[in-house]
Amino acid sequence: MKMSYHEAMRQAMREALMADPRVFLMGEDVGKYGGTYAVSKGFIEEFGPERIRDTPLSELGFVGAGIGAALGGMRPIVEIMTINFSLLALDQIVNTAATLRHMSGGQFNVPIVIRMATGAGRQVAAQHSHSLEGWYAHIPGIKVLAPATVADAYGMLAPALADPDPVILFEHAQLYNMEADIDPQACDIRSAAVRRQGADVTLITYGGSLPKTLQAAEQLAAQGIDAEVVDLRVLRPLDTQTLLASVRKTHRAVVVDEGWKTGSLSAEIMASIMEQAFYDLDAPLARVCSAEVPIPYARHMEEAALPQARTIAAAAKQLMGKA
Repeated sequence: MKMSYHEAMRQAMREALMADPRVFLMGEDVGKYGGTYAVSKGFIEEFGPERIRDTPLSELGFVGAGIGAALGGMRPIVEIMTINFSLLALDQIVNTAATLRHMSGGQFNVPIVIRMATGAGRQVAAQHSHSLEGWYAHIPGIKVLAPATVADAYGMLAPALADPDPVILFEHAQLYNMEADIDPQACDIRSAAVRRQGADVTLITYGGSLPKTLQAAEQLAAQGIDAEVVDLRVLRPLDTQTLLASVRKTHRAVVVDEGWKTGSLSAEIMASIMEQAFYDLDAPLARVCSAEVPIPYARHMEEAALPQARTIAAAAKQLMGKA
């Protein structure tokens, strides 16, 4: 079945709402407007305002309300327009949702799914172009997912709703129009996925950088370099075993992360590889991250600030001694 990333997410939510009366959607403009990216278009007519709830412009307030609903036995899907707005709800996410199971000695669970658009590349300037997934991946008590394919956009929601703990779904805004033929079914939300087999170098990435990384792998193949591409998919907890297995096969690795380099998720991945597979490496690790600047508005400057297929390929070629 061919569908877009946007439609896959929409279909997954619709099926969840139909299957379980405890599931409801809440957020800014999710009802009459149909969601910022039209993912919930038509839902309010189908399910009514009790289950498709437009909220005030207060992320701190409506994320807190979602946590309360989850504690009360509901299965809320809370939509935050873009990742930068989630900063207004950090107290609820980090100090409440992530900690209640631990602080209650296991008496309470918070089965909430928080969806948000992330990433740059759309000319929406610095305030709406963040890639802060690494911040959330730092926090114990939550599961962090980054669907990078149409199949994962569909398949991650059902297991996320079934998880007894908070789950954050990061949907890269540049992926919404991507299309693919898929067999709609629930997927694994514990493991990374090898998207391309290779023998010479491992390219590790997630989210909106996956298509660029696969393009880089094709560019490298044309130059005789066989790159393996690993899609993290799950940013917390990291599936280090899949990463290590790939690195032990190729003996080289490039980490591609749209986040900034300083204090980034890429640094954690590189540290894990160095700690557990140092003697398997034939070259130093490398990474391709966004430039350490607020993301520019001008298209040519924005493109220059972000990882691109050509810069990913160049980093891999340098590791292979073919730069």
